[in-house]
Amino acid sequence: MTPTLTISKLNKRFDGVAALTEVSFRIAAGERVALLGHNGAGKSTMMKIILGLIPATSGEIEICGAAPGSAQARAHVAYLPENVAFHPALTGLEQLGHYLRLRGESAGLAPALLDRVGLGHAAKRRIGTYSKGMRQRVGLAQALIGHPRLLVLDEPTSGLDPVSRRDFYALLDELAATGASILLSSHALTEVEARTDRILILSKGRMVATGSLAALRTAADLPVSVHVTAINGYAADIAAALPGSIFVQGELRLTCRPEEKLALLARITDLRPKLADVEIVPPSLEDIYSHYSKRDGQ
Repeated sequence: MTPTLTISKLNKRFDGVAALTEVSFRIAAGERVALLGHNGAGKSTMMKIILGLIPATSGEIEICGAAPGSAQARAHVAYLPENVAFHPALTGLEQLGHYLRLRGESAGLAPALLDRVGLGHAAKRRIGTYSKGMRQRVGLAQALIGHPRLLVLDEPTSGLDPVSRRDFYALLDELAATGASILLSSHALTEVEARTDRILILSKGRMVATGSLAALRTAADLPVSVHVTAINGYAADIAAALPGSIFVQGELRLTCRPEEKLALLARITDLRPKLADVEIVPPSLEDIYSHYSKRDGQ
């Protein structure tokens, strides 16, 4: 099956300054990919090239087999920016109807799209009365027009409350299940940690890491944290049996190399009569991102 997005040895320079250098990756149908990087890492530049807004200096890029910016590519791509802008005097229904007509679709589809993003109750209210989160959901409804095969989302949950964020990612799961590919840029690392299939980390315009969260954990080889809660009165005994542990917020904490985890757990198991709980905490996406950023001098 042809990948939805293919980027090969992509380079972009602005007045002699390298914004992207030899970037290559693919996104398959139904794959959810998180694009991470510090401000200035090249994420926005890459998105603009994918959308056909600016040309690459060199390299190859294809969207559903077509060149970015072509009519065929535009028909398959949807984009949601971090800060959406709509006419404040129009209602949600009117604004979405306008975008539907621009895409050659019936304006009669607007109510169903607004319902899908949880705005059916506010469809006839002027957008000027909407909160930032509500305007962001109008943007998401607009991005769903025409059943796009690739969604490019830049900080899409900006302004959304926790419930709306949960609903947003549930909707992305539904879209991916139907074959839509998703490229999502976000600084909210705890959000994307469990809701993406693969992670791309950009630094200074270069791809410094790519893979699933599990693969990146293995490659980074970061310490595993173990949290041990003692039965009342046994904390000192457990601390003595586990040299190097520290007492934090009512529990003993210690770290070990990934290859040492099983041996440490065996030692902890021997203390079972004195234990109330044990929690294994693997490196988070934030830990992994910091590791690769620092390694690249950020």
